[in-house]
Amino acid sequence: MSDSKPEDELAGTEQPFVTHLMELRDRLVRAMIAIGVAAAILAIFPGPAELYDLLAAPLVAHLPAGTTLIATSVISPFMVPLKILMMAAFLLALPVVLYQVWAFIAPGLYTHEKRLVMPLVISSTVLFFIGVAFCYFFVFGQVFKFIQSFAPKSITAAPDIEAYLGFVLNMFLAFGLAFEVPIAVVVLARLGVVSVDKLKEFRGYFVVLAFVIAAVVTPPDVVSQLALAIPMCLLYEMGIWAAQVFIKHTQAPSEDDATQKSL
Repeated sequence: MSDSKPEDELAGTEQPFVTHLMELRDRLVRAMIAIGVAAAILAIFPGPAELYDLLAAPLVAHLPAGTTLIATSVISPFMVPLKILMMAAFLLALPVVLYQVWAFIAPGLYTHEKRLVMPLVISSTVLFFIGVAFCYFFVFGQVFKFIQSFAPKSITAAPDIEAYLGFVLNMFLAFGLAFEVPIAVVVLARLGVVSVDKLKEFRGYFVVLAFVIAAVVTPPDVVSQLALAIPMCLLYEMGIWAAQVFIKHTQAPSEDDATQKSL
């Protein structure tokens, strides 16, 4: 038997503050390069104008025949597609950006913490993209169809492109963040802020909270509110299940286990 204490995994890995700043600078530069490369590729194909046409397709499909979106500002036809290009470039380069974040913080994490952080980074990214895709491919079509069905025949809808861009970004952000509910539940449970049993007891309150959030962040129509609130409730249940799994597999090793491994 040995009386030696288990060694700290991070012992000897400390670095000077200046070294951390230099590494952070390098990581940021690599992330910016990735975004720049993605923007250059998208600028060539399919191009800023085509990206906007793709983004506007769900609305245009439900406008009266021959109706198009309008630009009320002189520079809008240039600035709006450019903004969409940069947004799309960031999303395309997001895996590289997140990898740079992970590579910067990983050396300062214990093994059991790495088993928690990396799956959360990947799953949060995937869930955000799923939320955006769900909004674009399902919610937009239903919302615009619902809105146009209420429009009087004496009104010709001709939305402004900047107003539409703002609407789209708000909806993408709302649905992307709403699909992060399981991640929030897992983090709260894993940090010990709230227990899994308490999360189960909070189910009824969360349903009410989900509908309140949906009513605040979405347009005042039933379709978009239900499309946001119902997935949030389902994702909350998924988060409770995932929290139990993560807590089981990402616990810090006990002192006895660590001592036995060092023998």
